[in-house]
Amino acid sequence: EMKQRGKVGARAVMEDDGKQAMEGEALLQAIREVKEEHPDFGIKRVWSFLKETKNLEVSEKKVKKIMQENGLIMQETANSEFKPSENENEEGKEESEEAKKKKNAKKKKQQEKARDKAAFDEWCKKILTETAYLVDMVPADKRLEMPPIFRGYDFTGSLRPAYVTPQVKVPPHIAQPDYAEKSIPLGEIEAKRSTLVDVKEGDSIEGMRLAGRLGREVLDIAARFLRAGVTGDEIDRIVHAACMERNCYPSPLNYHQFPKSVCVSPNEVICHGIPDCRPIQDGDIVNLDVTVCVEYKGKLYHGDLNETYLIGKCDEESVKLVKTAYDCLKAACEMIRPGTMYRDLGATISHVAAANGCAVVKGYCGHGIGNLFHTTPNIPHYKKNKAVGIMKAGHTFTIEPMINLGSNWQDTSWPDGWTAVTRDGKRSAQFEHTFLVTETGVEILTARQGKSTTEMVWDLAAIQR
Repeated sequence: EMKQRGKVGARAVMEDDGKQAMEGEALLQAIREVKEEHPDFGIKRVWSFLKETKNLEVSEKKVKKIMQENGLIMQETANSEFKPSENENEEGKEESEEAKKKKNAKKKKQQEKARDKAAFDEWCKKILTETAYLVDMVPADKRLEMPPIFRGYDFTGSLRPAYVTPQVKVPPHIAQPDYAEKSIPLGEIEAKRSTLVDVKEGDSIEGMRLAGRLGREVLDIAARFLRAGVTGDEIDRIVHAACMERNCYPSPLNYHQFPKSVCVSPNEVICHGIPDCRPIQDGDIVNLDVTVCVEYKGKLYHGDLNETYLIGKCDEESVKLVKTAYDCLKAACEMIRPGTMYRDLGATISHVAAANGCAVVKGYCGHGIGNLFHTTPNIPHYKKNKAVGIMKAGHTFTIEPMINLGSNWQDTSWPDGWTAVTRDGKRSAQFEHTFLVTETGVEILTARQGKSTTEMVWDLAAIQR
């Protein structure tokens, strides 16, 4: 009687292909009938029997699910020509293999990253050990003492200078700019007699690309080393070593007597901070400004760039300031193409800064760059400036807006003659690239490796330390 009721319940409407579509209780009853007649059948054979003998349209997956839910699965005999749910087992096997490949690839990547980090840490340790004699000249408890020239100075902010280690020399086999020995850039002084902007082509462009790429490599090394607890002096030693390994001269070194190979500018320092023995602190913002000078086919080329980094947990105001500084440079970058007037960049930069409650420093400008560290054109970052010149393909220059928190754009200098700070003691941030004007727009010569050379994209993770 149960079988008869099941057969009646299993009836379904015939589909166009002559097979019956079954669902729910009807399908369960049909499966039970097969199992009663063939108790040794597993999923695969039950499904085949329903499909071929009873002419039912049902998926193996559905049969498996119903049999599992109702306890109708049993171990198949060893000599059975079918294996339970063979298709699904194969799919599962393929998925398992794919998951295993992904897991192994991820593990391999993690191992490579760990090895790379270990190698980098070991290299940094080696450099700092080899140059430790520079800082060991002064007892540890004296390294945070202010140099005598600052006695009685009225600081605008909370930052205080510390001991500055002696200047180092560059080996003679590395090509050096004209100011390396006597600190006077004679070539720049001569170039000031003209307002013409050098138009680069061929090898000159390749030389600039090389300088930009090497400058980026050195900055990325310094940024990778940067974290709370390290000192500006240690960063300088790392930068100097990275330059030497690339046969580059660190352009800031002895330029108008600047004592170090990199500018390290924390918090209220606008630019040109001299690396000293003060440890970087959690919550600081720190600008690293790197320029390298490299020889290419008998001529020297400079590549100049800088970035501001967030150290540890920074307040929202500082994060917004750093983002605004980046957006100012990005907006200017988008204007670079043949025909753009250099003076128009300032209005765009000022608009972005003001919209975010910030001010543009007027005392420092972007500049032409090439065989000389600084040359024409002069590029102010503020509105209503009087800059002359129109962009042409082949021009190379920097744009480096310095952005102060709040409405005060004014700066003042420390007694060391280099460190520029905000007049009100508030923080300042900056980003800089070396650009090439092309026939169709711009090429960012100092772009991050693997990133676009025609546009800038904000990446918070890239500047978080």
